Amino acid sequence: MKKISLFGKLLLPAMFLLTFNNSCTDLTENTYDRFTDENFLKTEEEFIAALGAAYTSLYSLGNHGGYFSLQEVSSDEVMIPQRGGDWGDGGQWINAHRHELKATDPNVNGAWTYLYGGVNTCNRLIFQFTKLKDEGKVDGALADKFIAELRVLRAMYYYFLVDTFGNVPLVTRFDVADDFLPATENRSVVYDYVVAELNAAVPLLEKKSDLSTYGRMNYYTGKAIQAKLYLNAQVYSGTAKWDECIAACDEIINSGLFSVEAVYRNNFITNNQGSKEFILAVPFDEVFAQGFNLAQMTLHYGSQATYNLKEQPWNGYCSLQEFYAIHDAADARRNNFIVGPQFAADGVTPIIDAGAEANDPDGPQLNFTPAINEHFPGALRQAGARIGKYEFKSGATANLSNDMPIFRYSDILLAKAEALWRKDAGSTAALAIVNQIRDRSWKNAPLTSLSADELLKERGREMFYEGVRRQDLIRFGVYGNATQYMPGSQPCKELWPIPTPQINVNPNLRQNPCY
Repeated sequence: MKKISLFGKLLLPAMFLLTFNNSCTDLTENTYDRFTDENFLKTEEEFIAALGAAYTSLYSLGNHGGYFSLQEVSSDEVMIPQRGGDWGDGGQWINAHRHELKATDPNVNGAWTYLYGGVNTCNRLIFQFTKLKDEGKVDGALADKFIAELRVLRAMYYYFLVDTFGNVPLVTRFDVADDFLPATENRSVVYDYVVAELNAAVPLLEKKSDLSTYGRMNYYTGKAIQAKLYLNAQVYSGTAKWDECIAACDEIINSGLFSVEAVYRNNFITNNQGSKEFILAVPFDEVFAQGFNLAQMTLHYGSQATYNLKEQPWNGYCSLQEFYAIHDAADARRNNFIVGPQFAADGVTPIIDAGAEANDPDGPQLNFTPAINEHFPGALRQAGARIGKYEFKSGATANLSNDMPIFRYSDILLAKAEALWRKDAGSTAALAIVNQIRDRSWKNAPLTSLSADELLKERGREMFYEGVRRQDLIRFGVYGNATQYMPGSQPCKELWPIPTPQINVNPNLRQNPCY
């Protein structure tokens, strides 16, 4: 079991005791952390414990069914094939990969409620902290410090919303009428709000990165949000912000607090909390901070014997042959995938797939093949390279202890490189940065020039399964291009539909085009 930072220890009670409503259109909630004159916040530790509720929802990123899953499955790097009677799920994951999402699909509503649940909790805590400060019941300077942190966290949720749903309500208050039904704002308006909020609140955060800020918003996390927001600004607002992206990246780079790990894999091992690349990570723990279920989500039922897993996996998520093919055999990042014949933990005993289909050319021994025979309804049980980016330790429970990065230093370096390249396709500085990241994993194979195709591939190799591929494809103008199991899609499918359950309770919501 990993050591937990002070923040982690103080956050744990909040994870078990605090609840919040996950709907934007119903802003009432049940709370169990009432502040009274007798117990209102007196110390920094008490503020941090209360703050934990705002971070609790981040633990949903590591499991199946919502925002992160939808980001990945709607890209070209991950899919969930229907394997006979398994993973049909009403067609929602087939729809996601084919860019044929329906407003009634449960995964769409799950992503919406997840993001607005985060917004709503931030709004509640900002309201409570502000009220106590205004009443003179807490130290004003201390309250302002944590209000700024909550504002930046809320801005991150809105960055996720503007990226995926685009045109969404902008709700920044908790003290609203019971019948409050917020209207949809245009994507550019929400983008402008996030820019302004980050500009105002990020300078108020601490310029440090240590155990006290691990898993929390600090100055450099705010700069990472700005960097990614500006990298995609032309998509979100119609106006490119390459210089602003570079400036935000440079603040992180020039801080000297982050560096590229010598070994790529070290970012994803079980005890990876020491990674110098993590600007913001979700600190998972198999006992105290559960929710990272990747082994269950991607491995075959029989893989339980390979890793001595406590529970049988679900045989779902896999990568695609076209995406796997961009990884050279000499590139260490090809180990992000699990392929080939599978053996028990002794490395010798073959794992036999008793349920293997008679038409599977690989036979009864479990053998993960990059090729997938079909998307649905009869994908073979063994088809598809499995997601092996994170270490699956021997004896792991269904909840992994690997921390999950949301913003990683290598992504910031590549963001700067791309912004430089967008300004000047012949930029030697951009090429040098890309080769710096590339050389760690693919020795002695430097690029001599950068093209859009190669830059996108290099981002794909480095950032696989980190929730950024969909926005990368959109930014490079290829999201709608047909792939093996995606027939091609219109530009309006770059946004997800506003969920029908939300529109049903709030008629002021406006559906996105194309749905």
